[in-house]
Amino acid sequence: MTIKRIDHIAIAVQDLNQSLGFWEHALGLRVHEVRNVPEQAVDIAFLPVGASEVELVNPVTTDSGIAKWMQKRGPGIHHICFEVDDIRATMAELNAKDMELIDREPRTSKDGKLYAFIHPKSAGGVLIELYQLPGLPEALSQ
Repeated sequence: MTIKRIDHIAIAVQDLNQSLGFWEHALGLRVHEVRNVPEQAVDIAFLPVGASEVELVNPVTTDSGIAKWMQKRGPGIHHICFEVDDIRATMAELNAKDMELIDREPRTSKDGKLYAFIHPKSAGGVLIELYQLPGLPEALSQ
């Protein structure tokens, strides 16, 4: 298993525009893109920070997964996402270490990323997302 970098930190917010005021005004970060993700019922603002991003995730319905999460916990850090070189091998290694995974198989995003989640029970209460960028795993492409 190779963790390459922190891809993003996702922060659940109640009001995207109000939250952007802090990130842009106080910290000087700039929004690269705001994307509506209908299948998750969220709007996401992407703020690049070096080779990583902060993602502000705003539910657009009261019954979305993020909205339900926020009803229990309030706004704040939702998950940390790590880029890995081979998501299937990483998931197999985590299974072998008795880590609880939310996903049995990686999902595929619209932009071709493979992703899966490690259950917070196995990660000290932190939801962890794993990403593999589109293309072959490094070990197969060399």
